[in-house]
Amino acid sequence: MKKLGLPEHIRACLFDLDGVITKTAVVHAAAWKEMFDEFLRRRDGADFTPFTPDDYDRYVDGLPRADGVRSFLASRGIELPEGKDDDPGSADGPDTVHGLGNRKNTLVLEKIRTEGVEAYEGTLRYVRAARALGLRTAVVSSSVNCRDILRSVHAEDLFEVRIDGVVAAERRLPGKPRPDTFLAAAHDLDVPPGDCAVYEDALAGMDAGRSGHFGYVVGLDRVGQSDALREHGADIVVQDLAELEADA
Repeated sequence: MKKLGLPEHIRACLFDLDGVITKTAVVHAAAWKEMFDEFLRRRDGADFTPFTPDDYDRYVDGLPRADGVRSFLASRGIELPEGKDDDPGSADGPDTVHGLGNRKNTLVLEKIRTEGVEAYEGTLRYVRAARALGLRTAVVSSSVNCRDILRSVHAEDLFEVRIDGVVAAERRLPGKPRPDTFLAAAHDLDVPPGDCAVYEDALAGMDAGRSGHFGYVVGLDRVGQSDALREHGADIVVQDLAELEADA
């Protein structure tokens, strides 16, 4: 019998954070939209074209913050100076790649502080079941707020390894869709990529799972994009990991 819906050879589970463990993907999407719409409105006036959910899925979701800014701006034919890593994230901060990215992060933190963070209970149960079966666990996220978010939902101790935006910067690891952060998690767990399962809700995460030659890629369809998840490399797509718990 498969363990938790996984092939028998899988020994480790590598989980994305936003949209997989916590319901923060919608918070991030709202912050991206608020930041980009404010920038575009200031740049183009009343005739600006708003940032859309499709823009989020295609150009931003799952990418490190600065890469998301560059990707979306390129889709609109806009070029901005890179600026500095610590460019102010205030509404009147500089229009640079890092300035816009820091503004987005300021908005995310404000929303998390005022609205709180909620976990997907099906995922937390699944992670606990995986650990009970002896599977290794890691969290892999582009977020620099990963540890604080996990602590807020009392889930930090469920993961042996954390590769997040802070660790990626320290190790100079490129973000998704490159597989390097997931590969780093597999390395730190001392499990070959082919014996690891990746859990992602973003298309960039699917691409990372496929290009990293991981043993199994589970797509979480939170927004009705199951076909796209499969096209980008998912071996299986579910709406919630609770659907796989029955296999334990």
